[in-house]
Amino acid sequence: MVQLSLIQNIAAFENLSAIWNKLLLKSASHVPFLRHEYLFNWWKTLGGGEWQNGDLAIILAQNEQQQVFGIAPLFLTQNKQKENVLMFLGSIEISDFLDFIVSPEDMAIFFPSLLEQLLQWSTPAWQALDLYNILDVSPSIQALTVAAQQLGLTVQQEVLQHSPYIPLPNDWNTYLLGLDKKQRHEIRRKIRRLEESSTAFRWYILEDENRLADEVESLFELMAFDPAKRAFLTPNMRRQMQATIQTAFQNHWLQLAFLEIEGQKAAAYLNFDYGNQIWVYNSGINNNFNAYSPGWVLLSYLIQWAIGHHRETFDFMRGNEDYKYRFGGKDRFVNRIKITR
Repeated sequence: MVQLSLIQNIAAFENLSAIWNKLLLKSASHVPFLRHEYLFNWWKTLGGGEWQNGDLAIILAQNEQQQVFGIAPLFLTQNKQKENVLMFLGSIEISDFLDFIVSPEDMAIFFPSLLEQLLQWSTPAWQALDLYNILDVSPSIQALTVAAQQLGLTVQQEVLQHSPYIPLPNDWNTYLLGLDKKQRHEIRRKIRRLEESSTAFRWYILEDENRLADEVESLFELMAFDPAKRAFLTPNMRRQMQATIQTAFQNHWLQLAFLEIEGQKAAAYLNFDYGNQIWVYNSGINNNFNAYSPGWVLLSYLIQWAIGHHRETFDFMRGNEDYKYRFGGKDRFVNRIKITR
């Protein structure tokens, strides 16, 4: 016996924090982008202005003991094809991985119940479920597809983007030995060039909350050296990112790292240190220091840090930029699943 309830107002959404994050610990996709505090911030700005409008349509599944065992974190909006669709909260651009919040063993009950109820409800009035950024390794894809086909719904699956990651060994030298010989030499050469120069430098991970606001502005300044990122950083998107960074810091999963050369910020990485993994979210490079390859050097230091602190994975997330593979990234893919009634 499954009872489904629909959450459509922000106050009720806000009150779900404890239940939400507890269930996420058991979910098949335990990623920072599914944390309640992340998605709550996302909703307040609709993804930093990515969406102009939308209506909450979060669905909770409860068992006979009235315990929540599944969450469909959805909202109703219009997609690019002007269809009324249910999409994941967090869609599309700034949340690398999205999914339903449910354990693998509960999927066989959760997905048929969810779809059957959605077909019966007159509100929200949806034409399709349009679900972006599900990792190809997620068991949700198969379970959702089976449930949808059994109900006679049309299922389309599309590979969207590469999403490389590094499984981390126990020590730095083992990591280097796993790389192509030429790439291993290149990483060592770039590190030595800075370390053996007479140039003053240091790198650090932010720990002092009193410096957080200033360091976030420094991150934005470094990101703005890239014209595409400069255009991305609209006032609304800055507010979204500031809220995400503040929340991640307060919940102890922010890793904001800088490399300084000659007293100036040369490179920054905005990462999440979550679930014994490092998730590389964004970065900025000062082009005036390109001779020292600051992005590569800081990235190397962060991989060394992750190995030294026994993290299991260094996740580059979405995008097939060449450097990710040169540092040993192994491919996965994020998918779009569209289910049409």
